[in-house]
Amino acid sequence: MAGSDTAPFLSQADDPDDGPVPGTPGLPGSTGNSKSEEPEVLDREGLQRITGLSPGHSALIVGVLCYINLLNYMDRFTVAGVLPDIEQFFDIGDSSSGLIQTVFISSYMVLAPVFGYLGDRYNRKYLMCGGIAFWSLVTLGSSFIPRERFWLLLLTRGLVGVGEASYSTIAPTLIADLFVADQRSRMLSVFYFAIPVGSGLGYIAGSKVKDVAGDWHWALRVTPGLGVVAVLLLFLVVREPPRGAVERHSDSPPLNPTSWWADLRALARNPSFILSSLGFTAVAFVTGSLALWAPAFLLRSRVVLGETPPCLPGDSCSSSDSLIFGFITCLTGVLGVGLGVEISRRLRRSNPRADPLVCAAGLLGSAPFLFLSLACARGSIVATYIFIFIGETLLSMNWAIVADILLYVVIPTRRSTAEAFQIVLSHLLGDAGSPYLIGLACCVRQGPQMTGSWCPSGAAPPGCPWPACSSERPPLACLHICRSWPWAHPTRGLGLTPWPGAASRGTLGRVPVPRHYMGSSEEEVGVQQGIPLHRAAPGARCYLLWNKICSQTPGACSSLSLGGL
Repeated sequence: MAGSDTAPFLSQADDPDDGPVPGTPGLPGSTGNSKSEEPEVLDREGLQRITGLSPGHSALIVGVLCYINLLNYMDRFTVAGVLPDIEQFFDIGDSSSGLIQTVFISSYMVLAPVFGYLGDRYNRKYLMCGGIAFWSLVTLGSSFIPRERFWLLLLTRGLVGVGEASYSTIAPTLIADLFVADQRSRMLSVFYFAIPVGSGLGYIAGSKVKDVAGDWHWALRVTPGLGVVAVLLLFLVVREPPRGAVERHSDSPPLNPTSWWADLRALARNPSFILSSLGFTAVAFVTGSLALWAPAFLLRSRVVLGETPPCLPGDSCSSSDSLIFGFITCLTGVLGVGLGVEISRRLRRSNPRADPLVCAAGLLGSAPFLFLSLACARGSIVATYIFIFIGETLLSMNWAIVADILLYVVIPTRRSTAEAFQIVLSHLLGDAGSPYLIGLACCVRQGPQMTGSWCPSGAAPPGCPWPACSSERPPLACLHICRSWPWAHPTRGLGLTPWPGAASRGTLGRVPVPRHYMGSSEEEVGVQQGIPLHRAAPGARCYLLWNKICSQTPGACSSLSLGGL
């Protein structure tokens, strides 16, 4: 088998106590099947005879499954594409925003074993139809929640996990029952293209629909309509193939389902399944936090660099970063998935351990590039995008290969259960908590602090290197920064310099650290030349927002404290 580029089918005895160890070359705990034990590789006519489906119909089924997979991930990351607007609408901080993804992932992983059990025993087509119909209704309902009911948004996003659990645990097993060997690997790569492409389209659709409609709620109303189309396609196109028939030895009897506890025991004693799932958990941890926070991080970076104004209360936040990140995610997904499958296929001819080695290389190789994207964020947004592009490409090499490993180390009657528990493990220790942990770390972290002081117009406090407010302004109390700070550098348009018209809006308010717009709507106390002014609560931390802030109430806040992003 060392020279083969296909993975063998396993016998019913993938539990060491049930019989011989399954033959999976190059993976822990396997001895490899002899040539005589390998199943025959079926041609198109053989597949059609067993499945009852023509090659064209089988490919069409995969196309429908890809469409639904793309739709699921598109919906999941539409929320990330409009996250600054959601934070502003519900007046929540980063830790609360992270809960949106955490609640969804938590319900998703709790329900995955339920649908895994059902998917190994009942009609998979009808299970998916019911789940996707429910998902569409709940997603549509989440777009009508009032601003004082943030808990209801969390509840609806949690219920969305019902639909996704019904699909993600079942769809790959349908593909496994339609194709074998290299055909299956290719079809799985097509299926898993939908993850990064759908994620990218979620960012793009969310930001563009919000811009066109002028309201972020409409971004959540796109995928439910497409979900109705998905249900119709499932009913009309998809047929249930016999489980495991295409992989069975010609003289082998049909495989029968075993008890759920027997399935769990067999999976727990399958080291290839356990180790590949743990590796995939690391991928999920990184991609989960990156997917939710990358657009917001890029927006904040451009604010720090002076390339865009902050997202102020009442404004629609800039969507350009979500749009660009969406395109990057689509492109890197196609490149990464295709690159990973092709490299693994070629290396498998000379190294039977090619699949896990390619996955490990992609995950480890992405780490330095993602770190460099963070390090460059204060200096060059272009460099940040480049390193994110490389890091995401390397991460995407894992998607199809990990799925293929699961399908050839687990027998057909346990695959939905295996998919379910891989989902539970990867989300429980991966992306269920990583978005919230990142948001919590941002809220807890207090960046470099600096102080400012109030002074009358035309004057500056002792030692303050910058001039007072523009003489064109009315006599108002002005805020001066008396310490060097990159945000206040005059050449970046953020300093307290005489720059008439440079700032059309400023907010002085009590805010947590950090926030997308670095300010919050407090009680409005006056408007002067188009600059809304807000009162800071006693003892509150105050912020300088975008150029200069003048207040008619100089006693509202006697000092300024700037937290780092």
